[in-house]
Amino acid sequence: MRTFLVFSGSLRKDSYNTALARAFVDRAPEDTTLVLGDIQFPLYNQDLEVSFPEEVSRVKADIRNADGVILVTPEHNRSTTAALKNFIDWTSRPYGDNAWVGKPVFIAGASVGNISTALAQYELKKILLYLDARVLGQPEFYVGFAQDKVQDGRFVDEDTLAHIDKALAAFTTFAS
Repeated sequence: MRTFLVFSGSLRKDSYNTALARAFVDRAPEDTTLVLGDIQFPLYNQDLEVSFPEEVSRVKADIRNADGVILVTPEHNRSTTAALKNFIDWTSRPYGDNAWVGKPVFIAGASVGNISTALAQYELKKILLYLDARVLGQPEFYVGFAQDKVQDGRFVDEDTLAHIDKALAAFTTFAS
């Protein structure tokens, strides 16, 4: 049995990216469990490393024990969200205790625009590659015009759901 963690980079209540993260969880392949995680940590400050937050230590252990991680990001000002960057900063610290080393990672995102989250995903890939994660390059996963594909907080667009299935199959192979 494989376990993948899924994190939405959005804190917004009715986030399309959280809906996309839930759709990944709901479409877990056989013999795979996907677990939706939480990225809400205090704002990173190196001074806080002295008494490292317990919730961060738990999530770092979860990342290390998982077979892979799926990050679903919105795009804010042509980059990823501050919340997701903060999450990654915490889980890569303190220096020498980086939970991302060798970890298979898949990045996806949804947006109301045409180019979706291409630039946010590029920023995430740069950060994760620096942290020595193994980032799946293909297939890329961008959902544009997400507002037309979600009803009641759930993705209902059949093309998007089929793309999730293909992406999960590719990521499962990559993470093996």
